[in-house]
Amino acid sequence: MSETNTKRELGRGESVMAGVYRLRLPLPWPGVPHCNAWAVAAGDGVVLFDTGMHQPGSMAHLERALQMCHLRVEDINLVVCTHAHSDHYGQAATIVERAGCELWMHPNYQHMSQWAQDTDAAVARRLEVARQSGVPEEPLRRYAEQRKDHDSGIAAVIEPDRALLPGVTIATDLGTWTVHETPGHAPSHVCLFQPERRLLISGDHLLGRISLFFDYGFSPDPVGEFVNSLDVVERLGARLCLPGHGRTFTDVHAHIEGNRKLVAERSERVLAAMAPEPATAFEMVPRIYDDIPFSPATAAWLLMETLSFLLHLQVTGRAIKIPGEPERWEPA
Repeated sequence: MSETNTKRELGRGESVMAGVYRLRLPLPWPGVPHCNAWAVAAGDGVVLFDTGMHQPGSMAHLERALQMCHLRVEDINLVVCTHAHSDHYGQAATIVERAGCELWMHPNYQHMSQWAQDTDAAVARRLEVARQSGVPEEPLRRYAEQRKDHDSGIAAVIEPDRALLPGVTIATDLGTWTVHETPGHAPSHVCLFQPERRLLISGDHLLGRISLFFDYGFSPDPVGEFVNSLDVVERLGARLCLPGHGRTFTDVHAHIEGNRKLVAERSERVLAAMAPEPATAFEMVPRIYDDIPFSPATAAWLLMETLSFLLHLQVTGRAIKIPGEPERWEPA
């Protein structure tokens, strides 16, 4: 792609309300050019919610974003991660060491630590899942080659100083934030809520645009968990959402309903993709996502989402997996 068609992302910081700063941090992923960390005033410093991804120059981008808000890394009194994906946890180790602060995160973060500590084994597991799902050998070979020596996006795996579970509270100048488990996108996912101001730090559970992603292979039904988590967030009655990607938004209920609708629509499309005869997950992908380009950049994501929906349909008694090499699926 030519220089004229690309826009170089830089770390940027801005105040969204008194005591709340959005730190927009670059990402290397097509279609997802940045993520948000949120700095919230707390005493003589800030609580940092999420960290951005560890990659060359990433701390400089964080420092630049903080400086635009008249803050420094050393002003961070506590790091809180909404979940253990690289773009939300990746710089935690570096920040904690420099700021001399604690890290709080949900304890169910094995989906991250397994990948970061033994990437080769994690890639091998993913390749076996893809093979069982009907992916041909040539794309598997290309994927394995692309992932060779691929950086995890995580500076180092460090354990949280405190488990981020319901009942734990986070004190800031805006008031106390409560913890709400919202698995689905990831097993470690939580949302943070400030009840008096009705502020929600949503991580990747709710985003500015309606989109889905499930960390497949680490829980019995990530789609079902995600739908249940929508109920959890709806009961909070938030009026302003601070998401992990994109800008803040106020129509929280509409986003919840939009996600419910998309889950229902995708479920029906997955069921329809099994007809007129049993099919592999790989065969279903282009039938389900005819509105999304199927390319090397999207293939792994779309396959993982399809497998997550197939698992959900199996758990809810609407689909049957036919064992074999590869596995096929049919309506129940």
